[in-house]
Amino acid sequence: MKFISWNVNGLRAILQKDFIEDFARLDADIVGLQETKLQEGQTPFEPEGYHAYWNYSRARKGYSGVAVFSKAEPLNVTYGIGVEEYDIEGRVITLEFADYYFITCYTPNSGSELKRLDFRQSWEDVFLKYLNGLDKPVVLCGDLNVAHTEIDLKNPKTNRKNAGFTDEERTKFDVLLSNGYVDTFRHFYPTQEQIYSWWSYRFSARKNNSGWRIDYFITSESLNSKLVDAKILNDYMGSDHCPVELDIEV
Repeated sequence: MKFISWNVNGLRAILQKDFIEDFARLDADIVGLQETKLQEGQTPFEPEGYHAYWNYSRARKGYSGVAVFSKAEPLNVTYGIGVEEYDIEGRVITLEFADYYFITCYTPNSGSELKRLDFRQSWEDVFLKYLNGLDKPVVLCGDLNVAHTEIDLKNPKTNRKNAGFTDEERTKFDVLLSNGYVDTFRHFYPTQEQIYSWWSYRFSARKNNSGWRIDYFITSESLNSKLVDAKILNDYMGSDHCPVELDIEV
């Protein structure tokens, strides 16, 4: 099966580009989107052959939001992680299938001057508790808003205390992996450098490949034998993120 994750940085905006054609070309079994920036009642994209699920921010308009499109109908769908403080921002959808859960997640950004770092850190604890409470293996995708190691961004030294590369955020990612989860891209390509999934719109960052790898597929260790490949599809444009792919036999 082919799974795709993509932070579209505004679904209505990317629909003005080549997103419909790109979605068809990806031809995935499940697609998780992040940062849709929609409100309830706005469903501008309904791809044929997919079941669609949306979660919206109730905190403010044009903010956050996630969606999942699945060819197979899930057994159950859950919105959020059961804590209103976080769920009001519309950051998680969980699809339950017979043998696994598929989760799309848009992790809170710590923000300029790390104003939301404390919120982000508490989110990490609650979200990990949520993952660990699920009774089947997990396929987690999304913009997790952290570059885990120095090879996951172009300029690690100058970004050491910036959102997405603080010691605190990276340590939380260590804790996630230590709880029995796998960064699938590094599972296959542990030392590959200069491959990223997000680039700032400033300073010709994408042209110069001055980016960050902050979009992931994370899976339960019990699925290791079913992993086939993980890819970063940096030839897809339209957003400041590119899609990432997981090929898996589930």
